Amino acid sequence: MAEAERIIGTPDTPEGAEAEPEQSSGPEGQDGSEARPRGKRRIAVLFAVAAFAYALDLISKMIVVAKLEHHEPIEIIGEWLRFEAIRNAGAAFGFGEAFTVIFTVIAAAVIVVIVRLARKLYSLPWAIALGLLLGGALGNLTDRIFRSPGVFEGAVVDFIAPKHFAVFNLADSAIVCGGILIVLLSFKGLDPDGTVHKD
Repeated sequence: MAEAERIIGTPDTPEGAEAEPEQSSGPEGQDGSEARPRGKRRIAVLFAVAAFAYALDLISKMIVVAKLEHHEPIEIIGEWLRFEAIRNAGAAFGFGEAFTVIFTVIAAAVIVVIVRLARKLYSLPWAIALGLLLGGALGNLTDRIFRSPGVFEGAVVDFIAPKHFAVFNLADSAIVCGGILIVLLSFKGLDPDGTVHKD
């Protein structure tokens, strides 16, 4: 019986040879059992950063709408930096106010792409960069959906007003920081899966 079980269990194994357990190679030469936990850790970082950025943006906008809208601007650093509540129907920093719906669709598409990419995310810097991008996109998309004048046409709340520069919010800042980090990582040849390529 033992001989029959051995033959049935290992049909392609030569007699006298022991079958080796199958291993699947993951990024950086690690097997699948090690690659899966690494992926989960990076996904957790991505969504933690995104949740933090989104929460900061949402809370700041709630405070601005409640305390600053329809009031005089607050000077933070003299005339160089002040808080001033405005409603922006365009993209980040007030560009393209005639294309509100288009920017809403783009933001939604960016979120979908990031979520799909998260399944193959093993790089910590990429997780942080994509988390900032995701949190910022969600922050402004929330305004597009729920604020007036209507669904997918809502005006974003901006309030950070440096001198001689466009007014923006924390979501815009997160998007810009995430974008800059992605560019730097790309120049260094680091891919989202944790591998490094050289041109």
